[in-house]
Amino acid sequence: MIAIADYGMGNLRSVEKAFQFLGHDAFVTDDPQRTRDASHLVLPGDAAFGDAMRKLRAAGWDTAIADHIATGRPFLGICVGLQLMFASSEEMGQHTGLDLFAGRCRRFPVQERVPQIGWNQISIQQPCAILDGVEEGSFFYFVHSYYVEADVESESVALTDYGLSYTSIAARDNIFGVQFHPEKSQQVGLRLLANFAALN
Repeated sequence: MIAIADYGMGNLRSVEKAFQFLGHDAFVTDDPQRTRDASHLVLPGDAAFGDAMRKLRAAGWDTAIADHIATGRPFLGICVGLQLMFASSEEMGQHTGLDLFAGRCRRFPVQERVPQIGWNQISIQQPCAILDGVEEGSFFYFVHSYYVEADVESESVALTDYGLSYTSIAARDNIFGVQFHPEKSQQVGLRLLANFAALN
């Protein structure tokens, strides 16, 4: 079972429907306790970093996520879900994240149009299970005004250029994060989600 965390923000149903389209048992829940029996956990997001972290902590999702990861089960952050996995963010003030990855979330340079909306490419830097069958230079659908800056090179699985080169996929062991929306990225996005769902 694939649990999708509902913390009051984010485009949840399209993620659920994408997994169901692929034939997986996926469900949206606002109860962190329901993730205890889930094989996989997904943290989507379309929200400001600070607001999202407050809601996560208030509902106990931060503890549930840590417990899930500690058991070795796969975890995936999508869009703001990826950003929340990092140590901090400068979005509308300074905020502390889940600190699963070392690094921070920054705003795009002022000369760039924000948010970045539309299709952009990834440049694969490291082998990664969720990229099995995904070609170098594949296009995914992005919507975001902030980007993550990873401190550990080996955790920066793919880069994307938008005024600068930034980490668009981060991964280590059983934790994965993507800046783009795989559920809106047609066949290549479905391939990535299928790869994640196939992990044990």
